[in-house]
Amino acid sequence: MNICVFLSAADLDDRYTRPAQEFAKLLGKGGHTLVWGGADVGLMKVVADGVREAGGRLVGVCVEFLAARARADADEMVMAENLAERKRLLLEKADAVVIMVGGAGTLDEATEIMELKKHGHTDKPVVLLNTEGFYDGLKEQFRRMEDEGFLPRPLSDLVFFAEEPAGAMAYLEESLSGR
Repeated sequence: MNICVFLSAADLDDRYTRPAQEFAKLLGKGGHTLVWGGADVGLMKVVADGVREAGGRLVGVCVEFLAARARADADEMVMAENLAERKRLLLEKADAVVIMVGGAGTLDEATEIMELKKHGHTDKPVVLLNTEGFYDGLKEQFRRMEDEGFLPRPLSDLVFFAEEPAGAMAYLEESLSGR
């Protein structure tokens, strides 16, 4: 399967890189393809390296203004004109989405895929990998939205919260095996 991973391009502490490496190895060993923002820096590089080392394919969608940071040895690299086009292409190429730790861009990507699911525009499985409790506050906010009637579908229909990489991969494989 083609697994889109939304994540930071920043250099991060080992408590974030270690689980990202673990997920990357599971992805690659499972014969899956990483679909990601195409950067060869920070956590994006860590994941792409792990997938490559484990035998997986790399499909990048980079944005033109970050072309200098694009990974040279990707199996496929598409250049998008802007961030909105990149996001659209990433989702188009993916069978499933995993959201790892990240900043405002990652949060934007996460909420867009959830909004698409909310309105029935996609049924792709979405996993939020809550490494080190990074997304605990967001999870609480989403639950409040659900409790107060802001979500027309149950939160569990929109996103699966995984606390560790193996749980994230197991959920994806189970979700896509029935298709």
